[in-house]
Amino acid sequence: MTDKYLLDTNICVYLLRGNSSVSKNIEDVGWDNCYISEMTVAELVYGAECSKHVEENRDLVYELCNNLHVLPISSCIDEFARQKAEMRRDGCLIEDSDLWIGVTAVVYNMIMVTENVKHLGRVKNIHLENWVVK
Repeated sequence: MTDKYLLDTNICVYLLRGNSSVSKNIEDVGWDNCYISEMTVAELVYGAECSKHVEENRDLVYELCNNLHVLPISSCIDEFARQKAEMRRDGCLIEDSDLWIGVTAVVYNMIMVTENVKHLGRVKNIHLENWVVK
């Protein structure tokens, strides 16, 4: 079975900005094996809305989304709630958007690709890779 990869928002931003290490890794694993969460789409569109070139950047985001599988977060609600409650009890909460994306990787049994290894490493049962080379 081929591994499936969930790309974090920061990985998508690097891809949109032409980072060669991210592009090479995607080519190596194949576009068909790369996914993003609906939460990543929301973060990318928000970023476009905050930019100086809103329409151009929004178009780039949607073009990228058309090349990737977008996973719904609705099937991740129970895992999100369970892990957030556990993190709260442990006093080590992370941003909700990061947690949504991380639990999406867990629920769908995917490798989470992120530069944000420190925070997403707090998500239980997650498998992480960092494709960013600076």
